[in-house]
Amino acid sequence: MTSIMTNNSAMAALSTLRSINSSMETTQDRISSGYRVANASDNAAYWSIATTMRSDNKALGTVQDALGLGAAKTDVAYTGMKAAISVVDEIKAKLVAASEPGVDKSKVQKEIDQLQDQLKSVVKSAGFSGENWLYTASGATAPGTKSIVGSFNRDAAGNVSLTTLDVDTTKTMLIDETSTSGTNGLLTADIKDSAGSAITGVSVLNLDISGTAVTSTTLSNYLSGVDSVLKSMTNAAADLGAVNKRVDLQKDFVDNLMDSIESGVGKLVDADMNEESTRLKALQTQQQLGIQALSIANSSSQNILSLFR
Repeated sequence: MTSIMTNNSAMAALSTLRSINSSMETTQDRISSGYRVANASDNAAYWSIATTMRSDNKALGTVQDALGLGAAKTDVAYTGMKAAISVVDEIKAKLVAASEPGVDKSKVQKEIDQLQDQLKSVVKSAGFSGENWLYTASGATAPGTKSIVGSFNRDAAGNVSLTTLDVDTTKTMLIDETSTSGTNGLLTADIKDSAGSAITGVSVLNLDISGTAVTSTTLSNYLSGVDSVLKSMTNAAADLGAVNKRVDLQKDFVDNLMDSIESGVGKLVDADMNEESTRLKALQTQQQLGIQALSIANSSSQNILSLFR
């Protein structure tokens, strides 16, 4: 039946054209934004996952900065420890030289005094960002565990936590002015004689061989004590080196993890530009055909006029 009141063909063509225009709008939004899922309305599940993972990736970026800071601290501490080991090694050599018969111990002591001053200078300058893992000034907080933020974690239940890399600075502390008992700080603690007993009041930093009471036995005990401190410093340097290596490995892991998360989020929400551009071209063709079909449907009612001529 042909009717001039209701044009079913035109309504069908118009409905099709509206659908095509809606699809074109969606495709154009994807092309302009680069996202297949840009809003929660596009795909609530994928949008939620992507938003959460982007937030976690941002937190990992902060962890990355913290690891860089931690690496700088361990680098500086290791550099200071290594320099201090070289100076203590020189002091050890001076004690060996002073043990030779006929050597003027007071002159050797002058050299040791300079080395002790150098030790203080090296240790006090081995700080970064307000922290010095080799030196504690009088009145400051006593040495303890220093933590470096190593990772940001989210478990299956959605709970978040931080992983830290811990450094026990009581083992790396060379000069500790917070204690007067002679037990803290590798360079300020009392050295031990060849029998392993502490020589009260004698440390690497105040060792003095210029007195007349200094005998060959005294020098031997001093030498044994300094050598023991040197071994402890070497162990501390090895610990710092191990921490520094772990920080570097963790930093590389966080870098790769961030890239993987970003790639995973992209697979969920990024638009395939090749696919979208092809779809847009097809929709443009469909739109042109839809407009033409609507035009034909609208002109069909005018054909009725020819029946009345």
